[in-house]
Order: sequence, then structure tokens, then C-alpha cells
Amino acid sequence: MSKIKAVFFDQDGVIIDTERDGHRVSFNMTFKEFGFTDDWSVEYYHELLQVAGGKERMKHHWKTKGFSKPLSEEEIDSLVKDMHKRKTALFVELIETGKLPLRPGIHRFMKEAMDARLKIGVCTTSNEQAAKTITGKILSDVNFDIVLAGDVVKNKKPDPEIYNLALSKLGLQPEEVFVVEDSKNGVKAAKAASMRTIVTTNGYTEKEDVSAGDVIVTSLGDPEGEKAVLRKGDLKGFDGVVHIKQLLEIFS
Repeated sequence: MSKIKAVFFDQDGVIIDTERDGHRVSFNMTFKEFGFTDDWSVEYYHELLQVAGGKERMKHHWKTKGFSKPLSEEEIDSLVKDMHKRKTALFVELIETGKLPLRPGIHRFMKEAMDARLKIGVCTTSNEQAAKTITGKILSDVNFDIVLAGDVVKNKKPDPEIYNLALSKLGLQPEEVFVVEDSKNGVKAAKAASMRTIVTTNGYTEKEDVSAGDVIVTSLGDPEGEKAVLRKGDLKGFDGVVHIKQLLEIFS
């Protein structure tokens, strides 16, 4: 097998546990600002997460349930664009104020990847501004070789387009990269791009069918903090903390 040369990370739910207390909250704040009474519950937002992309989720909500005020086909596209722009600004504010901390082990794991001289990429359907805030500010001491976000591709996960684009831009083959994902759609995208995958589940995705992942854990784990539970895979010397060297051993 080829030597691993890079690791690609999804963002939401992998780097920061953003969905429940970040994106969902920002959507609800935005709806209120725009004069709607719509309020997405934790359970309902989990359903919406099966639709990739924030603008797409709002369109899906409009089509299936309808907003609290009637909106025509002509109105919805422009309104969704404006609301998503405002929602992103509110979401970025939550990140910058430290209300959404990094997931256990993610910073350590990325630094280990740097020490191993791996290329590091972020491939997310989240907004580009949010991705740049996380990679450029919160993780400013990590050297990212590529950050792909938002509308950089036409088809969002589970389509593999964003991962194929990252491979192309870095001149890498699928067998030279592994992916860190957290959801069913993310795993499908990585696998459709023929890349091996470690899944770090969270509160929203722990019950999803992510069995296609090569390694499945509850987090990456911290030596002095939250320990990971290994659900699938054989990590040599696993003690509740996932290390880059363990994955290089089984993926190379």
C-alpha cells in the first residue's frame, strides 16, 4: 500500500461540535431577526442535517413545512441567501467568542500530523468565512495546505466532489490520504472518493450508520481530558487517545 501523505478533515462535528449549539442557534437567531417565528429544535435539526448545506436546509424547510410567513418561489432564493449571510456572521461571532470549543484531541492530532510531515486539509460544506475563522484564528498554529469550503463545489456531501477536488489540487492519489469524518454523509463522500476514513462520532451522529468507516471512535481523545471509546478498528496500544502514528500504521 502507498505511504500516507495527507489527512483531510471535515469541519462541523469533527473540528468543533458546531451543529447543535452553533449552526442551529445561529439559524434560530437569524429567523427571529428576519421576523419569523420558526425555531428549529434539537431533534428537528438532526433531521435537517441529512440535507447538506445551510441554504439547502432552509429551502428544504420551506418546501416541506413552510416558514411562519408565506413565501413565493420568487422570494425564497433571495431571502435564503440574505438569511444565510447573516446566519454565518452570527455563527462566526459564536466561534470568535470561544463559545464553541474544539473537540477533544483535534488540536493535538493536527500537531501530530504536522510533526509527521503530512499535508493537512479541511473539506467542508460549511461557509468559507466560518472555515477561515476556525483555521486562521482558533487553529492559527496549524499549517493547512488546503481549505475547501462552502460553494467551492457544485455537489455537496455525500457526493465525493469536494474530496476529489482536494486530491486534484494537492496532486495526491486516494490511497495516499485518510479522512476524519463524523457523519453518514461525510463517510459516504470519503468512501466514494476511495479514501480510508476514521469516524469521530458526536451527539448528533452517534446513532447514524457510519459502519463504512475503517476506524470509529467517540472522539480523538485527550491524554489529560476526555478519553475516546473505540467502536471499530484495531489501534495498537490504544488507551483512549488516538494518535497519528497508530493510523499511519494501519493505513499505510
